[in-house]
Amino acid sequence: MVYVFLANGFEEMEAIAPVDLLRRAGRQVATVDVGTKGTLVTGAHGIPVQADITERQIELAGLEMAVLPGGMPGTRHLMDSVGVQTVLTHCKQQGLYIGAICAAPSVLGQLGLLDGVTATCFPGFEEQLAGAVYSPQHVCCDKRIITAKGAGVAAAFGLKLVEALCGAEKANLLRKSIQCM
Repeated sequence: MVYVFLANGFEEMEAIAPVDLLRRAGRQVATVDVGTKGTLVTGAHGIPVQADITERQIELAGLEMAVLPGGMPGTRHLMDSVGVQTVLTHCKQQGLYIGAICAAPSVLGQLGLLDGVTATCFPGFEEQLAGAVYSPQHVCCDKRIITAKGAGVAAAFGLKLVEALCGAEKANLLRKSIQCM
């Protein structure tokens, strides 16, 4: 199972592109409502999204990956979530993949999960990547942590997540099928 966490104010492209690509690759993905105590979450640009489950329904058994979209104030809500913190800590301890894009890698930095990890983020959040080796690349993958700069690379980020779980061949097939350069 892959959890993609949605908090009010999330960046819509950074959440939906990875969900779409991971599902096209055949992965089981659940969007998780963070903090609204329902399942309807509103993105940073006013787009409402019906989450699959709430934080109370999270199960760590069978978890493969956790994904954090950026956006404001969504990223701050992710950082405040005990459920998100629990899942991220579990992923790190179990050697599972973690993906974070835009401002969301700052959550990983604040939780101390980036020590010695090459990572990227939206410009202006670099100092919040505590312990990381900053890279200007659009997408980075190091030590099972995948980070990306922002909405403009949401498809590339999603394809890197697919590559991590399904292999380069599957990611390349998807890249061709969606006409991604």
